[in-house]
Formats: sequence, structure tokens, C-alpha cells
Amino acid sequence: MAEHSMKDRLNDLERRKHEALHAGPQRAVDRQHEKGKMLARERIEYLLDDGSFHELDMLARHRALDSGIEERPYTDGVITGWGTIDGRKVFLFAQDFTVFGGALGEVFAEKIHKVMDLALSVGAPMIGLNDGAGARIQEGVVSLDSYGGIFHRNVKSSGVIPQISVILGPCAGGAVYSPAMTDFVFMVAEKSHMFITGPDVVKTVTGEEVTLEELGGARSHSTKSGVATFVGPTEEDVLDEVRFLISHLPANNLEEPPQVAATDDPERLTPELRDIMPDSPNLPYDMRTVIQAVVDDGEFMEYHAHWAQSIVCGFARLNGYTVGVVGNQPMVLAGVLDIESSSKAARFVRTCDAFNIPLLTFVDVPGFLPGVDQEHGGIIRHGAKLLYAYCEATVPRIQVITRKAYGGAYVVMDSKSVGSDLSFAWPAAELAVMGPQGAVEIIYRRELQSAADPVARRAELVDDYTERYANPYIAAERGYIDDVIDPADTRRLVISGFEMLRSKREELLPRKHGVIPL
Repeated sequence: MAEHSMKDRLNDLERRKHEALHAGPQRAVDRQHEKGKMLARERIEYLLDDGSFHELDMLARHRALDSGIEERPYTDGVITGWGTIDGRKVFLFAQDFTVFGGALGEVFAEKIHKVMDLALSVGAPMIGLNDGAGARIQEGVVSLDSYGGIFHRNVKSSGVIPQISVILGPCAGGAVYSPAMTDFVFMVAEKSHMFITGPDVVKTVTGEEVTLEELGGARSHSTKSGVATFVGPTEEDVLDEVRFLISHLPANNLEEPPQVAATDDPERLTPELRDIMPDSPNLPYDMRTVIQAVVDDGEFMEYHAHWAQSIVCGFARLNGYTVGVVGNQPMVLAGVLDIESSSKAARFVRTCDAFNIPLLTFVDVPGFLPGVDQEHGGIIRHGAKLLYAYCEATVPRIQVITRKAYGGAYVVMDSKSVGSDLSFAWPAAELAVMGPQGAVEIIYRRELQSAADPVARRAELVDDYTERYANPYIAAERGYIDDVIDPADTRRLVISGFEMLRSKREELLPRKHGVIPL
């Protein structure tokens, strides 16, 4: 047997690693660039801090020798490892479309299993850069079983470490279920596609003709299905947003979110909020304007910005600390709660609670959306999700009622009765079972029917009801709200409240888990 010097062995190692770094054929690399897409390694390099990436299983190759696949490229089509974002440790995998189209086989999945296990065991975020053709057909049921291992780990990691999926190309069939179980899904406009069955199968089965973009593009999933949490115009924009999101999240559920040096005065007043409320209670205003006035430097990372728009959710900072913000949006359907907005806010509240992020809720809600479609679609069940999420949350919670707070929707929007720690109301707030117009029609129906001038009498009764009941002072008398505040003091008082609540501890009764009305 020939002897080999260390130099020979190092040369052999260098050759193998060079092959691994250039695993995909040049024609596949060229096609990827022609489509305006980065390569897997280029994405990792862009996302992580310079020089921080440590690769795992670089020399892994498939062993399905009886599958008919003659090539055995290193990496097997996925790059895995760990690195840092702003100096904070993260784990990731990046599917490589230039190797077997990024299709998942046994070794490919084993690499992902290993890096997911590492992320969970050390307590650091897990990021998946998805750009693949689904299961590797040649490996048959082995590929399907391998997907199950990923799904199982997604669930084990849920609520323990942040899980982020970035869709940078196709993601089809069973492959979509892993991103669907992660905490956040990013997509690139016109380049990312997710679907269970493609356009051809849809046409064969249902007769519907639909394009790839219409069926599973970023626009569809960000506006209709609610699958995509964030959408960006380019890969670079999306990866920048991933870095920004990571800056708001703790590494795991046992840590607090990172604090940054505050650049905005915590004592800053918000006098502009005194003038934001329209004279008529039926006219809208933009809740985003309220949020941006209150949070540090007006910086607000909106969650599901294009879906279920009658409620606004997102991440911001107050005095340098991360908070999750929820607010009814009067600009859309008067800010009502419906099926989709209830589900959106419920998931956001549970995500914040899982990762120790305090919750700030702005309330201007006229009620739940009425209608046969809503009732038959399960508004009771979906509305209960949001109620359950708030009742279950143990993080510091502050409620600010800006205007309408009617009926059961008021209770659902983090009222004191469901566990809000502090509740403030602006002087224009209206807390009641229903709005003055509807209440008068019910309470004084007979009187109005017999009145000489029903219109004038109705107006008098509405004014009387508004003065007597549709104000925040009865609730303040009973302690249902803690204070009626000048809108200009909102930022200052909310920051002070969260500072007081920073040491909040709440022990739950032991149980396997609750049964949320899914």
C-alpha cells in the first residue's frame, strides 16, 4: 500500500473541499444567476456576519447507489452550519438549487436534522433558506420519511427557539409544511412560490387555469392565504429584513429579547396624538400613525402587513426594549375583528408570549364583523383564538383604548378582565356594550316609534347615551381601566408601565398543554 505524506493528504482534502464549494455544474450556476437569484453560498455570505460561517457536513454525499443517480456531488444539495448575525449565534441551512434542483433525499435531510438538533440543544435561532424542488423522486419513500424528521423537529423547537423560513425559489408539495410550522415566513416578490399542488395538477383535477404566480406567489400568500409573514422585492431586501427581525428576538425562550441603546427620549411627549382623532366617531384614522408616534424613532416592523388588514401587528422598541404591538385599524372595515384578523393577532400574541416579548395593545374596535359568511366560517371559533391567546399570555401587557371599545370585542382586545396588567384610555374612548346609535334603537324602540319627531328624539337620546355611558369614566370608577390619560402622555406612561412590569412573574398550573380552539 502506497504511503502518503501529510502534504498529499492535505492536497486531497483541499481538492475535495474545492469540489464541495463548486458542487453544482456551471450551466446550473449560470441559470440561477440568469434568473436574478443568488447561489446558496452567496445567500449565506450575505446574511451572516463576514467570516462567521462554520459549515457542517461539507463532504456528505448521497448513498442511494441503486437509485439510478450516477453523480455523487459533495454537500448533496444543501449547505448547513452556524454563524452570527450582529454577533449573535444562529444556525441555518441553505438549499442549493444547482445540485439536484435542491431536491431532498436521505443525506440531505440528515444534514438538516443535525443542524436543527444543534440549534435546539444550544438554544439559538434556526433559519432555513428554501430553494428546492421537493422530495427526490429517485429515493422514493426514504425522502418522505426524511421530511417527517424535519417536521418533528419543527414542532419540538416551536416556542423554544425562533424558527425562520426564507422562501427564495420553489417550495412545493410536502416541503411547504416545514415553513408553515415555523414562526416567520419570508418570500421574494415574483421569485418565490409555495403550493401543495402545482398549476398543472390543479387544472387536471379541478379544471381551473391558474398561473404559478397566482397560485403560490408571494403576493397571493401575503394577501390571501396569510402564509407569508414578510415580503420583499429582492433577495437582498428579504435577507436584510431577516437580520432586522433577528435583532428583535431572543435566542431562545429562556432569554429576554436583546436591548439596544435607546436613541429616543423615553420622556418624549406625543402631542400630535391629541389631534389625530376625527371629530366624528365614524371617520377613520391610521392606527400606524399612533404606533409610530409612540415607539422609538417611529420604527415599526409590521407583521403580515398585507393580510387581515383590519388589525395591525408588529415589532417595535420602547426605550430600547422590544415590544409586540397589536392595534385595530380604523382605516379597514372600521377596525372590526373578523376571522382572518382574529387568527393573525392570535398567532402574533402567542409568538410574543413564547419569546418573552411584552405586548402593547391599542384598541379601537366596534365589534366582530357580522354576516352569514363570518358565522358559517367560524367567527366564534376564530375569535376565541385571540381571546385564548391573550388569556394565556404571561408577558407584561398594557392596553391603550383610543376610541371605540364595544361589546365582546373590547373584552377580547386584552382588557383588564382577561389579564392586562395596565389599561389606559384616552378621553375620547367609548366603552360600552354597543355604540350609541345601536343602543338607542334597542333601548328606546317603542318611544321612538311613538315620538312626534323620531329623528330629533333619536338625536337627543344618542347625545344623552353618549354623555352618560359612552365614555371612559364609568370604567375608570370601577377600575376596569387604570387611568384616563392625555394622548400626549401615551409614550411616557407606556414606557414607565413596562419598566415597572419588567420583573413580572406568573406561574401557571402544571399541564401538558391547553386546548386552543384551532
